[in-house]
Amino acid sequence: MLIGVHVLFIAHLAHWKIAGRTISPVEPSEAMYSLEQGMINAGLIFFALALLATLVFGRFMCGWLCHMVAMQDLCGWMMKKIGVRPKPFRSRLLVYVPLLLGLYMFVWPSFRRLALAPTLERMGWDAALAVIGVPAEFPGFSNHLVTEGFWDTFAPWPVAIPFLLICGFATVYFLGAKGFCTYGCPYGGLFAPVEQLAPGRIIVDPDKCHQCGHCTAVCTSNVRVHDEVREFGMVVNPGCMKCMDCVSVCPNDALSFGFAKPAVVKGAAKHAPIRRKYDMSWGEEVAIAASFALAFVAWRGVYGVVPMLMAVGMAGCLAFVWWKAWRVLRSRDVRIIGAQLKRAGRIRRGGGVFLFAAVVAAGLTAHSLVLRIERWRGDAIDGAVTVTKAAAIAQTPGGISEEMRSLAERGLKHYRRAFGVGSGGWGIADQPEALARAAWLHTVRGERDEAIKLLKRLDDRIGYADVRAVDTAQLLAFAGREAEAVAHLENVLDSKPRFAATRELLVAALLSRGDVDGAIGVRRGAVDEKDWNKPRQAAARASLASLLMQAGRIEEGAGELAVAVELAPTNATYRNDFSVALFLSGRQGEAVEQMRRAAYLDPANPQRWDFLARMLEQIGRTEEAAAARAEGARRVGDQQD
Repeated sequence: MLIGVHVLFIAHLAHWKIAGRTISPVEPSEAMYSLEQGMINAGLIFFALALLATLVFGRFMCGWLCHMVAMQDLCGWMMKKIGVRPKPFRSRLLVYVPLLLGLYMFVWPSFRRLALAPTLERMGWDAALAVIGVPAEFPGFSNHLVTEGFWDTFAPWPVAIPFLLICGFATVYFLGAKGFCTYGCPYGGLFAPVEQLAPGRIIVDPDKCHQCGHCTAVCTSNVRVHDEVREFGMVVNPGCMKCMDCVSVCPNDALSFGFAKPAVVKGAAKHAPIRRKYDMSWGEEVAIAASFALAFVAWRGVYGVVPMLMAVGMAGCLAFVWWKAWRVLRSRDVRIIGAQLKRAGRIRRGGGVFLFAAVVAAGLTAHSLVLRIERWRGDAIDGAVTVTKAAAIAQTPGGISEEMRSLAERGLKHYRRAFGVGSGGWGIADQPEALARAAWLHTVRGERDEAIKLLKRLDDRIGYADVRAVDTAQLLAFAGREAEAVAHLENVLDSKPRFAATRELLVAALLSRGDVDGAIGVRRGAVDEKDWNKPRQAAARASLASLLMQAGRIEEGAGELAVAVELAPTNATYRNDFSVALFLSGRQGEAVEQMRRAAYLDPANPQRWDFLARMLEQIGRTEEAAAARAEGARRVGDQQD
């Protein structure tokens, strides 16, 4: 089944590459876009169905449909082939990390927007509001079940490969066979409490069970199966993923999947008499939890390449390494899987190498944390700079106070420290966010050349972005470098032909220079994007037609609008414009019919009926014109009622 999941993923990717559009990623993390931006996508539907299924059958989807489980199983299998048998790491506190991450990803956005931010705003607590950030206004729900940018929300290959190594091999090696599931998966963090309400259980026939322990030996989720079925008659541990390994290995067929009272009803989850063994004292637990938190904060998003879940995997592995290094310094004998680090009070060569690696990892983490702190300090000052983008780019006289300019300079000092060493900062490489915010603060201060340099450096670092291309071009134009602004927009559009804002600004710039043919050529470039969907193709055709008609090329404009109407037959605006083009080209009869259809498609719009009546009057069909006016008045009145 897990192999089938990857086959489906490959088929999904192949369909997108061939067709140019496909169902949006079936990934639970996509539900975050629904909560924050109202985008109803396949990920939201899948996650909702997965939660409902877990409520009935337990966490079987984790065991049978999760690609991360498949990856960890593969890593564990490969390690066993070379004689490495990972040992499960047992922590009391880190098991709560997945739940906290799940709440952060799927509950916090709505709680912040609907409850916390409005409350802080009413109470006038601006400082607290600045800390949590002012949430964007919810745009309403929209349909995003189909996408053209399938890969847009996934990490690029240079990030994906280290992600697989860290969240696969490293977490399995250090934390156990299901290390990432146990200590890092936010989806499992929500599945686990829901699972406690599920009647679907691994149950036992007590007459057949001999307490041989085979079930516990094969469980990769660190569940003491034989103890739980003895005490409760079923598995109650929320980590059970219903992979059925315990069922398949039982020599007496004592175990099976069935339905019983949920763990929460029996009280088993809260009052289990089974004594659980942990690897650390409570003091070490607190220290390792703090180490995990610091490592996560330090590495998340560092240099713009470490996504959240990768940072979780890194933090878990680093916390384990530091704990084990502490044990090397404090204990008489220390092993890590098959390697003896210390024996009879003497640190062995492998132990010395391990300690050195732990110190280097701690140093790099501390360095990343310092950069993060500088970013935070810059962000805090940046948040107090209340200047509109238009005023900053244009440097409107009197639009920016000296106080704002002073704040911008203070924020720049912190952002510069987060730059790479080659740019005069403290980092190993440039921090994209620091570059972007520093460019903005230079813009506030009227230092356009510095802002342009940083924006172009950001382009080189992470590639073009639509809004950033527009900002760069506007800064160039206001700096008197109009030709360079046009060239920049052209370069960006050559690389990213789907950037709508860049295209429109380039069209406007060319028109302002009187280059109508150039503007038409830019608009025609959008028409040539053959793999766009029909609505976008129709919009591109209509935009091109508008320019053609401005240039007096009425017949060409009518031809483009004819295609737009064919692609989007229910769009009243396209039919309206097509009707005008037909009328101007002398095809009055066709024009009237197209305007009539536009009016019926948009019956509440009185302008459509007025245009229709005027056309009829101009060609002498006055009775029809009067009927059209009456029909329009009736339909508009009906809509208002």
